Amino acid sequence: MLKSSYGIISFMKKDGPHFGRVRVKDLPTGRRGKHFDLLRKILEDLTNAPSGSAVRVPLEETGGTGLANLRSAVNRATRAKGLKVETQSDEKYFYVWKS
Repeated sequence: MLKSSYGIISFMKKDGPHFGRVRVKDLPTGRRGKHFDLLRKILEDLTNAPSGSAVRVPLEETGGTGLANLRSAVNRATRAKGLKVETQSDEKYFYVWKS
């Protein structure tokens, strides 16, 4: 029971848990955020791109991801992989290349 300015509040005890349970060892590992598939494609193309060329990503194919969020996600992913990249954009495309 809790005491508040409204008087005593009692909580009904429910039989069993309120939420489902899962074994910890069965939990997925790693972070698979909403940009995962898009970043996987960009990083694959970037890894296979010849030196001196940029990957050109059409902004209309980013699933509504804003340019700032896309740039941040690319920078996080490339830093995690130890890649140094540069980015640029125009009204239709987002460009990324190895620096």
